Amino acid sequence: MEKIIQITNVTKHYRMGTTLVKALNGLSLDIYKNEYVALMGPSGSGKSTLMNILGCLDTPTSGTYWLNGQEVANMSDNELAEVRNKEIGFVFQTFNLLPRLTALGNVAIPLIYGGVGKKEREQRATNMLEAVGLGERNHHRPNELSGGQRQRVAIARALINRPSIILADEPTGNLDSKTSIEIMEMLNKIHRDGNTVIMVTHEEEMALYAHRIIRLKDGVVERDEANVH
Repeated sequence: MEKIIQITNVTKHYRMGTTLVKALNGLSLDIYKNEYVALMGPSGSGKSTLMNILGCLDTPTSGTYWLNGQEVANMSDNELAEVRNKEIGFVFQTFNLLPRLTALGNVAIPLIYGGVGKKEREQRATNMLEAVGLGERNHHRPNELSGGQRQRVAIARALINRPSIILADEPTGNLDSKTSIEIMEMLNKIHRDGNTVIMVTHEEEMALYAHRIIRLKDGVVERDEANVH
């Protein structure tokens, strides 16, 4: 199997006032192409810090991070932004949609950063909204959509650049149980279609959708186990 992520002896330390917080303590982790991984751990375990590093939103204090053949641990902010836009699709608990833009406009944002022309942007965004079952909601703004519909828009936006990895941070945290199941089924389909999916969750029942569960504690991997379906 081909590794898509290779993290070796990564630390992340930062200061809060006079206190040095050691969020990650020499963590090592490999994730392979087309895996579906759940990251779990109590508050303070380092899972949010790890998610930020995996998503190239932050850089480690020390250690190495290879993402799809590129060493990203020491990249500049501009280089990281480019990697984020090409390689990673983000799905957040709070959806992170721009309120003034329509569903179509929100989905097309990564293509603007990628330099795609307007006509192609609109066509690709339209196709992606149809793929997530929102073809008739193209011109609705986020406040005109339900929570589940907003998360579908966010998933369409995450997929629009055909990224190597989908990073989902508590993707069902703001949804009722029925809608949560619908969103998890959608992530299942994304995985079946060939994407690598990494999900941070504190909900055991949501973690069971993943094929591998990695539990963090005190900034290191405490347990890493296959979840046999």
